[in-house]
Amino acid sequence: MNSDLLNRFLDYVRIDTMADEKAGRYPSSEGQWTLGRLLVDQLRQLGLSDVRQDEHGLVFAAIPGTVPDAPTIAWCAHLDTSPETPAAGIRPQVIADYPGGDIALPGDPNRVIRVAENPELAELVGRTIITSDGTTLLGADDKAGIAAIVEAAARLMREPTRRHGPIRLCFTCDEEIGRGVEHLDPASLGAEACYTLDGHGRDEIDVETFSADLAIVTVRGRNIHPAIAKGKMINAVRGAADFVARLPRDRLAPEATEGREGFLHPYEVSGGVAEVRLRILLRDFDTAKLSDRAEMLQRAAEQTMTAVPGTRVNVEIVRQYRNMADGLARHPRVVGYARLAIERLGRQPRLTIVRGGTDGARLTELGLPTPNLSCGEHNPHSPLEWTCLEEIEAAAETLVSLAEVWAEQPEDYPGRA
Repeated sequence: MNSDLLNRFLDYVRIDTMADEKAGRYPSSEGQWTLGRLLVDQLRQLGLSDVRQDEHGLVFAAIPGTVPDAPTIAWCAHLDTSPETPAAGIRPQVIADYPGGDIALPGDPNRVIRVAENPELAELVGRTIITSDGTTLLGADDKAGIAAIVEAAARLMREPTRRHGPIRLCFTCDEEIGRGVEHLDPASLGAEACYTLDGHGRDEIDVETFSADLAIVTVRGRNIHPAIAKGKMINAVRGAADFVARLPRDRLAPEATEGREGFLHPYEVSGGVAEVRLRILLRDFDTAKLSDRAEMLQRAAEQTMTAVPGTRVNVEIVRQYRNMADGLARHPRVVGYARLAIERLGRQPRLTIVRGGTDGARLTELGLPTPNLSCGEHNPHSPLEWTCLEEIEAAAETLVSLAEVWAEQPEDYPGRA
């Protein structure tokens, strides 16, 4: 067992870095500053250069190259955790030499990580499995990615004879609420390619993401005391209920779609009789279909205003991120080198898609090609989240191998046309 890697990871997850969409600041939680400061201390102790936390909470560091004129690449992970599940008071459960079978979570006897729902556990008997106690998430998304990057950096600093080019490290904030690269200029990294560490399991390379928009739907009514409301009250709650009921549930919903199918996902509602606000995710691998989803919402708004007289319904569309596939296609060696790096470790890489987004989607859109790599994440955003220490270590090995491949710049690599 790699005790240094384990201890770093446990230190990271015990810091509450949950993003807060309503905070009105960046980063949105104090814990992200705290984790950033810890990383600055650790990276300086490892001997990295240009280590700093900037005025936005982003953390940067550099590993000097050992091969003259080799390209600069970057590694990236995010400090925050999802706001969907509590992240305060995380009490990790470490299961060394996992014996197999379902995993009970000690903080909540009703929560069990079942092999039937997590078949990959069957391949991890004898490994080190880490969970929360079931009352919070674990935070492996994305602290497993952070731990993998720091482990890889430590190995390169310990082994100065390894051949690699300059490497820039970047840790972003508020990725989980779509703001990860809001204060990051990709050109400032000076890199030809970047790799986010924010992926499932082991040896996967995510080369496509959803394209994404956010709809903010405001339903306005008129409030008055219910005792004298006849003919006067216009209940925005009823209007909002009518609006949501018009969205398909047997299709175009997360609970009814998989693979490359897109969806509309109403995930938050707030307000009362006078006004209700809904937040709805629009997702599809085909970017053009986002406008179709927006038109569907607009039609629903018009129908609601007819069905619930007096209501006013406004649909605002906020652009979020776009599928990274097109950008990566213009830079084939970025993915090809990642595949080669994994193959050189005697493992089999798999090109995969993400039914979600990453910082890499935005970075690729901004001109810095950035696929996403595995780092041992399982059941993210859930109290049933878990990770495998050896999968985090495998991610660190991939990064070291990747650094060597980029220093060589081979002309023959998987996927080369």
